[in-house]
Amino acid sequence: MILRAVRICSLVIVGLLLQIQSSCSFLLNRLMTESQSLVTPPSPLTVMFAKKARQKPTDSKGPSVSGGFGTSAPVSPLQGKLRAVTGKATGAGSKPLRQAANTFDSLRKEHGIESCHDVYVRSPGNSATTYWFVGKIARDLTSSATPTEAVLSQKRIILEYSKQQLRPRNLGGKYASTLEIWLAPGDSEMGVVQNKISLEKVVGSVLDLSEDFLVATVGYNPEIYVGDELTKGGLRVERDEEGRPIKPVFDVNESA
Repeated sequence: MILRAVRICSLVIVGLLLQIQSSCSFLLNRLMTESQSLVTPPSPLTVMFAKKARQKPTDSKGPSVSGGFGTSAPVSPLQGKLRAVTGKATGAGSKPLRQAANTFDSLRKEHGIESCHDVYVRSPGNSATTYWFVGKIARDLTSSATPTEAVLSQKRIILEYSKQQLRPRNLGGKYASTLEIWLAPGDSEMGVVQNKISLEKVVGSVLDLSEDFLVATVGYNPEIYVGDELTKGGLRVERDEEGRPIKPVFDVNESA
């Protein structure tokens, strides 16, 4: 009887242990299921922005706009329209001036005097009536370039040379801020000196250059002083603020 009772108790204990194990397994599985349901999956927007963040930013109209090595710089709308000047490199032997002079010579040879205009500079701060001759411009007559564009595209090199190299005493320093450029017909120095020809003021800026204008179609030949001109100055004339002669016309006695 005692052995039978022991066996029965053993069976009961084993049954209880199996029930406890089954319950623990059930609870463990439920806890794992609930913990996984608490993890929120990423939304479609999160995935989309994550993908965009990994992509290299690009310009819809061209190559990448990032500042990495090899990125091409934006093209200036004035590229090819202006006579380049680096710093104060405007001396008679400087590369920009040499290029301008060589272009002038080629255009003058091909198109003649009709392609040329004489250039004068005035500084009202120094003298309201004195106009200094500073050289000549030329343009390709087969192009659409105008005399005004020939000046505007080379304005900086004309003024820098005039105030730094040619006549700094009258056009440089404190007088440089008010410089003006005026034009006369090509090779008209004698007629201007005789007060037979008025001068025409150049107005506008580089923004006024036409869309198809190219600086390669114009040139500039600078005036160069020699002898007494180095100390006394070269050709200059007197005109009013409208570029008109102040004094009466006179003739030069060529036989004298």
